[in-house]
Amino acid sequence: MSLPVTAKVPFGGDYNPEQWPEDVWKQDHQLFDAAHIDLVTVGVFGWALTQPAEDVYDFSLLDRIVERAGAQGRGICLATGTAAHPPWLARAYPEVTRTDFEGRRHRFGQRHNSCPSSPVFRRLSTELARRVASRYADHSAVVAWHVGNEYGGACYCELCAAGFRDWLRHRYGTLDALNAAWYTTFWSHTFSDWAQIEPPSALTEHWRGPDHTAFQGVTLDYLRFCSDAMLTNFRDEKAAIRESSPDLPVTTNFMGMYRPIDYHRWAPHLDFASWDNYPPDDESAARMALTHDLMRGLKDGQPFWLMEQTPSVTACRDVNPLKRPGLMRLWSWQAVAHGADAVLFFQLRASRGASEKYHGAVIGHAGRADTRVFREVAELGAELARLGPASLGARTPARVALLFDWDSWWALEISDGPSRLVRYQQVVLAYHRALWEAGVDLDVVAVTADLSGYDVVVAPALHMLKGDLPERLEAVAARGGSVLTTYLSGRVDENDQAFLMDVPGPLGQLMGIRVDEWDARGPEVVNPVRLGAGVDQFDVEARLLFELVIPQGAEVLGTYQADFYAGTPAVTRNAHGDGHGWYVAAGLDRTGVSWVVRQVLARHDLLGPYPDVPDLESALRVAPDETRLLFLLNHRPEPVEVTARTGGVDLLTGDRVEAGQPLRLPAYGVVMLREDR
Repeated sequence: MSLPVTAKVPFGGDYNPEQWPEDVWKQDHQLFDAAHIDLVTVGVFGWALTQPAEDVYDFSLLDRIVERAGAQGRGICLATGTAAHPPWLARAYPEVTRTDFEGRRHRFGQRHNSCPSSPVFRRLSTELARRVASRYADHSAVVAWHVGNEYGGACYCELCAAGFRDWLRHRYGTLDALNAAWYTTFWSHTFSDWAQIEPPSALTEHWRGPDHTAFQGVTLDYLRFCSDAMLTNFRDEKAAIRESSPDLPVTTNFMGMYRPIDYHRWAPHLDFASWDNYPPDDESAARMALTHDLMRGLKDGQPFWLMEQTPSVTACRDVNPLKRPGLMRLWSWQAVAHGADAVLFFQLRASRGASEKYHGAVIGHAGRADTRVFREVAELGAELARLGPASLGARTPARVALLFDWDSWWALEISDGPSRLVRYQQVVLAYHRALWEAGVDLDVVAVTADLSGYDVVVAPALHMLKGDLPERLEAVAARGGSVLTTYLSGRVDENDQAFLMDVPGPLGQLMGIRVDEWDARGPEVVNPVRLGAGVDQFDVEARLLFELVIPQGAEVLGTYQADFYAGTPAVTRNAHGDGHGWYVAAGLDRTGVSWVVRQVLARHDLLGPYPDVPDLESALRVAPDETRLLFLLNHRPEPVEVTARTGGVDLLTGDRVEAGQPLRLPAYGVVMLREDR
């Protein structure tokens, strides 16, 4: 099962009519028509209204919401309503609320406050999902099911402690195996009974917060357990839905690069991926591209849904910048360029009260259609209507893979050394940005993914090596490909124990180096690195971590210029089979990372069409009928002109584009070129 069947890219978003009197609904749907909105997500936070008491279910309000949307010809992504439990549930069953990292049992309030291990929560949430699905499974307007909402957080209660012990029994089988994996001979931690195991928290193994732990193996496994426990909640509800709705696809909205949940472990259980895009600022184009690619990579390149984005501002941060005119359109088309088969907003009408009353919406509190935001939304809706099904199901023909691994993220950032200033996500972002600026079409994939179809594999900060990954990376190079990795890679196994071999562990043969020492410094310390050769040499800055490399056959392409290790390698390339293993031993600046990445890409002729035009993004999708769709996105606040590399028709304007002719994109402009066959 895959994406919902639609005739065009669905356009709309979260709609909460239960917050307003019904006479407002008529006005809303009139405005939806004007904005070309054809899909609404409803019922996300409806538990308290749909089930006002344990033995009472009342679907009358949801019935009217669903019927109104269906009568207006809109598709419905129908939520199970279990995203936040109601007050009566917490009052009747206090164990349903979570216990936090400091050991405090929470009372009713907020959302994300349900213990995933609570039998009561699991029973009642599953039953609500079952009843919602049973009631609406045959409604013609319902095109997809939406379980929960933005799963996240953690719980440290006794129920979770018991669940953790069960999870550990399943993972390790015996206490001897667990003790070996956790290295419990350290600090007299050897466990002789499963009941002795406690969740790692501020009361047990941690100090100064969740990333400061005495036993990384314990904390790593608890992170895995928490992700799996919430996945169990999702699977409970999906199974209940399947009892009456075997064919409609089921999803839940992810949050991009969200550290607490390993979306790769979740992906097989979703029928299609969807996610909520809330960038932190106006300059996040590369970051958004990475996250779109990550979401697409969760399901082997299958398109995803952009489930939420704001049309204007968010309301959850200390400062909430307004999207400049044109940015909402540009970022929406960027999502489509990277694989989105739906463009949806949060929210369609602004909440009147509570924490999201100032969150952006298509329709503001005054209900006007003449605001700038509404006009921009309506114009985008008209474009998507004209586009029709042209981009639906299109894939990205990537020859470059970027590895993203939650275990490496967790392990690196809970490690007590060598540097807490090195953050996994920042390292990945740096290397992805260099690829993005070079115009590369790429897949962001799990370390378990099939790598046989890629010419280049980039694996920044690949801290943890699991399974046969080293052999599969060697195979990429052996057949003529290139593998690029960085400092702090190949350090630990799946139990977060150091390899009893030279750094970078099992990657040593591929990289042709060994690392005996490393130097961690504060951000104020710069050690220049000299790159290139001969007259083309130049210096870049490096910070935070400097590994001291001893070549074991690798060619030196960059050297440190300061401290006692001046003149020693910082960047190397090793011949392996018909290809290469590249190693970057220091935290190079943006210029340095870009130079290394482009050296790798150039060997495979993988630079994009406009790699030297700043802030002009290119992305290619290939439709099921083999039509090639080239997206050009101008992220500048001023126009840019380039020479068209290929001919075709701009599907957004209908204009003909000839190869070799000037092509002008206005500020924040978009071209969607259906290339000539």
